[in-house]
Amino acid sequence: MPKTAQLQIRVSARQKAALKRLAAAAGQDVSAYVLGRVLPPARLRFQEILRVLARGDDYRFALAELHDLLATLAPAELADAVQADDTERLSPFLRNYVAAMVEECAVAKAVDPPSWTASIPPLDVPYFATDLPGLRLHLLRASPVTFRRRNLFVDSTIGARV
Repeated sequence: MPKTAQLQIRVSARQKAALKRLAAAAGQDVSAYVLGRVLPPARLRFQEILRVLARGDDYRFALAELHDLLATLAPAELADAVQADDTERLSPFLRNYVAAMVEECAVAKAVDPPSWTASIPPLDVPYFATDLPGLRLHLLRASPVTFRRRNLFVDSTIGARV
């Protein structure tokens, strides 16, 4: 992403020296080091995926990207990346799908899901990943609990494509 603006902060000489040492140890310049701590790449990527979902494009690709992002994050990175609720512009279906993916990943990584996921009410009408009646019974049993609680019936979870 091109940088088109400047931000200046005031620090003490001791703080500046500490930031320089930390940045050098990380192999970065001071700006990249500080920016990486304040706006970690995973958080920015999560927010960008939510923006793509909000545009209304084919959601399958964006959900696949979200899956890939969540699957690669360490527990501490996950908690940081998904801490902000930017889902208000999404349809109820996508809000629930994103929340279920985040919750499922949190369960798998043994971290608490972010509080915003609990504020999203489940779908009024069940969503099944297929129209085939014979597979719906399978989906009722096979869907992960985090998805079923939201009235979403799918066959896979984080770590496998949904």
